[in-house]
Amino acid sequence: MKTNIDTIGVDANVLFKDCAAENVPENRVDSIMVWAQAANKATGIVTTTRVTHATPAGTFAHTSNRDWEDDYAMSFDGVDPVVCSDIAEQLVESTPGKNFKVIMGGARTYFLPNTVNDVETGRGRRRDGKNLVDQWQAANPTGSYVTSVQQLLALNLTRTEKILGLFSPSHMEYYLESATANNPTLEQMTRSAIAVLQKDPNGFVLLVEGGRIDQAHHDGRAKLALEEAFQFDLAVSAALEMTQREDTLIIVTADHAHTMSINGYPTRGNPLLGLAKDLSDVDGKPYTTLSYANGLGYSTAFSANGVRPDLTDVDTTADSFRQPATVPLGSETHGGDDVGIFAIGPQAHMFQGVYEQNYIAHTMAYAACIGPGLTFCNANF
Repeated sequence: MKTNIDTIGVDANVLFKDCAAENVPENRVDSIMVWAQAANKATGIVTTTRVTHATPAGTFAHTSNRDWEDDYAMSFDGVDPVVCSDIAEQLVESTPGKNFKVIMGGARTYFLPNTVNDVETGRGRRRDGKNLVDQWQAANPTGSYVTSVQQLLALNLTRTEKILGLFSPSHMEYYLESATANNPTLEQMTRSAIAVLQKDPNGFVLLVEGGRIDQAHHDGRAKLALEEAFQFDLAVSAALEMTQREDTLIIVTADHAHTMSINGYPTRGNPLLGLAKDLSDVDGKPYTTLSYANGLGYSTAFSANGVRPDLTDVDTTADSFRQPATVPLGSETHGGDDVGIFAIGPQAHMFQGVYEQNYIAHTMAYAACIGPGLTFCNANF
């Protein structure tokens, strides 16, 4: 169903930052993971962002503020963490999060108290003294907690029943900036997750998010965004390889667009990250094939006196380069475009045309024969 902006797992009766309303049972809504677990299916989440971030949180959390990822974040809004649970807490302590067999991504410091050192840098963020990693391990004595790619790849996945993988203090590093981070790739996490989940005889539901595509766009760095998209594509390929089309529905979509555009008349074979071959017919200077409608790249697009800089000798393919942006903003915004949705497997034909986003969960449930609504298994043909 539709929800209010910045709220998760609650209906429209819950307004932004309304702690009391989010605790009313009638205001809470189930996710596809609740329906899957009720059908005794294995469940899991994999992301390159924090595991407490909006998309993974949408599978397990009930909150009136998507930013309440730990009790420290809640303190800035004066919220009593005893009254309302933060997102990390809900993942470890509440259903359906505590029942996930796979949890992989970033946000390690969001699970650790500020009295405990993080394995990479600094200390945890939590002010309530809770060590949610220790709690998870106590509740899952046969599970595996890993913090590096080496530890993940060393697991015997045929014997591993559960994985908690927290690979970075916050979001996982961009792929192009992760050489020293000891992070697994999204593909490696996806392969490990499927290897664990597909052992369940009742099947599984897995969310895989290439979440840093979005964040690279917000930063105006198209090269990083495109590389993150390529890494996501490798994860999709791994899922296709490791599952059977006859019994596994795979859906690929996005939650929104961005303001990046591909423009001009670059010749065939011209680098996508390069300059269009033709010059502006106004100021006679080259322009990039990729640009943003707004964002941090405004400084690339215009100098202090409002004149466009000459990019002829600028390395527009550098990892750090920000594509030009028309409107100066501290963060590039989302776009209003419809986004694509692609599906393969059982009932994939139901994803054709234009739909409201809340249609997707019901169709997944229909195909998987789970949830309270009409399903393929109980439909009268």
